[in-house]
Order: sequence, then C-alpha cells, then structure tokens
Amino acid sequence: MCKRHQLLLLGACILFAGGCNKHILTDYRPLDRSGMWSSGIEQLKALNASDEEVSQLAKLKQAGVTDDTCVALVSAAHVHQHPFTSADSVANLEHAGFADPVILEIARADQLDTIGTDAVMLRLVGLSDPTVQTLLRRRMLGKPTLSSVAIGRLKNVGLTEKQILERINQGMTDQQAEKEATARENARNHSNTGFARIHGRRPG
Repeated sequence: MCKRHQLLLLGACILFAGGCNKHILTDYRPLDRSGMWSSGIEQLKALNASDEEVSQLAKLKQAGVTDDTCVALVSAAHVHQHPFTSADSVANLEHAGFADPVILEIARADQLDTIGTDAVMLRLVGLSDPTVQTLLRRRMLGKPTLSSVAIGRLKNVGLTEKQILERINQGMTDQQAEKEATARENARNHSNTGFARIHGRRPG
C-alpha cells in the first residue's frame, strides 16, 4: 500500500510539472542586475517566464525598454502560446523610433519578427508616422501592401505619401510599382535630353 501511494504521488508530481510546464528554477538575477524593479520581476514570475525569456528581457533592459513593456511583451507571447524570443526585433523598432504602444500592438498581433524589419525600413524610407502606422496596420490585418522597397522606389520618383497610399488601396503590386517607377524615371531622363534651339540674327 505504501509503495502504491508513492507511485501515485510520483505520478501526480510528474503530471503537475509536465502539464503546467513550470519554470520553478528560473534565475531572475540578470533582470535585477539590469535595473528591473522587483514589481516587474514578480509579474514575470507570475507569467512563469523562462531563463531564455529572462535573457531576452535583460537585453531589452540594456536597450532602455521599460519594465511594463517587458512584462507586456512576455504576456503577449504567452497569449499566442510561445515564449518571447523577439528581443532583437523589439530593439530594432526602438532604435528606429517606434513608440512602445506601436511595438506592443505589433507584439499582440504576434508579428514582431514577420513585419518588424519592414517596419524599420518604412521609417528609413522617410515616411511620416501616420503613414507608417497605416501601413503597419494593413500588414497586421493581412491586407495586401507594397513592400518597403517598392514604396521607396515610388517615393524616389516623386510620388507623395497620399499618392502612394491611393495606389496601395487600389491594390497595386510590387511589380506594378516597379513598372510605374521605371516609366517615371525614363520620362524624367527623356525630358532632360532635349536641347534648346538658339535663335539669333541670320547672317546678312
């Protein structure tokens, strides 16, 4: 009977540990050293953060990300049933000047790694914040949108942000964008190859 109870207890412990996937031995000291407040660490303990996630967050803390944002990023990843592993994407967005609410919106859509790089490129193209946010929301909703490379091409040949958005709303593809950009470049180059006729007095 005693042996049976021991087996049942062992089985229950294994079931509990495996089913809940508890990270009871996670070392949170790197976060403490990185400057995270104890309240943030306690929230991460409640979220059952792993050592890998702690390492990711310590990197973000060094980049200046707030405690609240760190906790929210882990929470968003867990909602989608995977650990938070996108510190590099978040850091790149931060360095590109994206505000925390925008980064968290991307995180909650579970697309930090899929559209994070393109988001940075959109900012580098020189688009305004409202236009960048409009384009990012289209991507998060799965709507067809021109790539940052195609948008950059159109912008370089003189299209305004309003004109670019109009073409995106009309369903323009990257191939069509390249075709228009090339046509505009050719037209511009052709206009610069003309010569002015010199009018003067005819010889007597």
